[in-house]
Amino acid sequence: MEKYIALLRGINISGKNKISMAELKNEFEQLGYENVITCLNSGNVIFSSDIDDKSILTDNIHKMIQNKFNIDIPIFVITAGELKELLANHPDWWGTDNKEIYDNIIFIIPPHTFDEVYNTVGEPKKEFEKVEEYKNNIFWSYSLKNYRKTNWWSKTASTSISNYITIRTANTMKKISELCNK
Repeated sequence: MEKYIALLRGINISGKNKISMAELKNEFEQLGYENVITCLNSGNVIFSSDIDDKSILTDNIHKMIQNKFNIDIPIFVITAGELKELLANHPDWWGTDNKEIYDNIIFIIPPHTFDEVYNTVGEPKKEFEKVEEYKNNIFWSYSLKNYRKTNWWSKTASTSISNYITIRTANTMKKISELCNK
């Protein structure tokens, strides 16, 4: 049985796409997934399944969210092992304790690619932000005081790519990884 993490894009943000984490947990269990844990209130679900095809898992979760909650959102699924590898291969500048820097991972929802995201958003403004790709995921950090001056901050939410990415903070993903190891 494999352990997975489902990242639901745009859940419980600014009063939109409201889903109770208790209800979400219950619905994952109704799909037959085991050891279901929700993390934070933003659509992060850890679960175990015998299904070894992430596209099938993604489709099952997507249909459940549509049917149960009447919400059509992108879903990204990653194995606990893939997340562990991703976090182990972060750039030196990412995930530090510097409170003036905001560290994120941009997860690109298949079949979309890093090149699509990069070509749509454009070159990062090197004085304010850094990006580095690892296996079709993007480590992205920016200066908190200058975030409005970055190229990627506004464009990740407002361009055509917004529906095929989901973004999580370094702290969120580290916490999820720790929960996966329990």
